[in-house]
Amino acid sequence: MTEPSPSLNAPYTQESNFEQAIHSTIAQFWQQREHGHTKTKDKVSLHWVKWHNPDHNKNLLVVNGRIECAEKYQELFYDLYQQGFNIYSYDHRGQGISDRLTDNKDIGHVGEFEDYLQDVRHLVKLFGLSSETDNYILAHSMGGCIATRYVQTTPNHPFKALSVSAPMYGVNLSPLMKPVAMMIAQLLTAFHAKPAYAPGHKPYYRKPFEGNYLSSCEIRYCWFRDLYEQKPEIRIGGPSTRWVWQGLMAAKQCIQQTRQVKIPLLLMQAEADEIVSNQAQNQFINKLMKTNSASRLEVLTGSRHELLFERDTIRNLTLDATIKFFNQHASE
Repeated sequence: MTEPSPSLNAPYTQESNFEQAIHSTIAQFWQQREHGHTKTKDKVSLHWVKWHNPDHNKNLLVVNGRIECAEKYQELFYDLYQQGFNIYSYDHRGQGISDRLTDNKDIGHVGEFEDYLQDVRHLVKLFGLSSETDNYILAHSMGGCIATRYVQTTPNHPFKALSVSAPMYGVNLSPLMKPVAMMIAQLLTAFHAKPAYAPGHKPYYRKPFEGNYLSSCEIRYCWFRDLYEQKPEIRIGGPSTRWVWQGLMAAKQCIQQTRQVKIPLLLMQAEADEIVSNQAQNQFINKLMKTNSASRLEVLTGSRHELLFERDTIRNLTLDATIKFFNQHASE
């Protein structure tokens, strides 16, 4: 378990200079991105971004979580680009400024979880990532589930290592709901002719910092909430019953098929996570390490769900651990 401690001279943006950086150097960096849209085989338009420097010798695909988009990750992209990574990312189908999949554009929805994996395969080809270069994946929450299922089901993928931040290998449910949640979501999906919010979920609204489950860093949390207020087109609310059904099934498959993860995997666990299940993460990593000795678990003490948007003491350690892990598995 890693105890947060102040990081002097950290090579990343810090809370003390966040406000200035996000409106100057990071904003300028964001404007320098290459970006566009690409059509998938099933005619869904995906929004993508990238920063490529011919002097950089390592590539990083960032796979974000549910309700997120590339624009939310400006600070992370900037910090990792400064560490010598070419950066590639995108908005998942059904969120950000990729095509929405429902008449009610606020509902988080997907037809089949496999669609997310096909999107990754499509973008890897679009970005030209090949096994001839050092390629890595950093994925958060739902993105961690997507990235894990991608490497489990794509034996010829070009990635050397995978770092997952608070991955969705299970959702934080009550003991009574855990055994029946997937079945209920499947039944409700069959009952509704059109996608509908899963029980307990509703349209997007700005949740205050006080009492939030995502981050203990007020400046980063308020910045991304402000971003969503300024750009309502990137907002997304609660998931559909079908998304819950498909997501829970994919999370279960991550644990069932650990033998298919052939590359080193770093699981970064948020100790105080109330969004995803740390118990499921422990089950996954304990099983994985029986067949994949290069994988490991890093627990960030006191962290809430969004390790990459946490206070400096946690975020610095998260980035340090990820970069060190990738460097350990670079080409000779």
